[in-house]
Amino acid sequence: MFVLEKQRQRAPSARSLQTRARILDAAEQVFAARGFEGASIRDIAHLAGVQVGLVAHHGGSKEDLFHLIVARRAGELSRLRIDALEAARARAPLDLATILDCFIRPYVELAQGGDPHWVAYGRLVAHVSADPRWRDLAAECFDPTAQLFIAEISTLFSDATPGAVAAGQVYAVSAMLAHVHSAWRIGALSPGSDAMGLDRLVTFCTAGVSAILTSDR
Repeated sequence: MFVLEKQRQRAPSARSLQTRARILDAAEQVFAARGFEGASIRDIAHLAGVQVGLVAHHGGSKEDLFHLIVARRAGELSRLRIDALEAARARAPLDLATILDCFIRPYVELAQGGDPHWVAYGRLVAHVSADPRWRDLAAECFDPTAQLFIAEISTLFSDATPGAVAAGQVYAVSAMLAHVHSAWRIGALSPGSDAMGLDRLVTFCTAGVSAILTSDR
């Protein structure tokens, strides 16, 4: 009874959980906009509307906080991608376009669905992918799902080297992020043009990855 009572006393209150969520959301926006070096705990606290000390209380050090905000959406996105892949496998044999679609579409639909946090998350993915110091973070949050999709592609292109398949995966991710974050450049370079649709993005990635893997044989 004493143990249960102690656990109840230690359970975070609804207010504490709400404060933590505000801090993590604010950190996500600040890190996405300014990168790890440019972000400050003070700016995160200001955006969250809390005292600076509460940021450390709920998120730990600056590096711990960065880790938290990258990790917290990775699981959800991974599940969506794997669910899409398994659903596609149940319908028909997998081909390259389908595999890439199952990886790309879940994130793009989340980012274009009106939630600014998923747009910010894409910028965080770009920050992590561009800086080798986050190798361990990428290995924890991104690599298990990426390796699963790489294995599926390798099954289709058994003669391709692992490096070529990995390169195709990385290039496809880069195109996916550019589709979400740099679509305005299409209009800037060609006024009046519509942004490329998601299906065309998948077609583009499929052609590029296929070219890499077939030339590698």
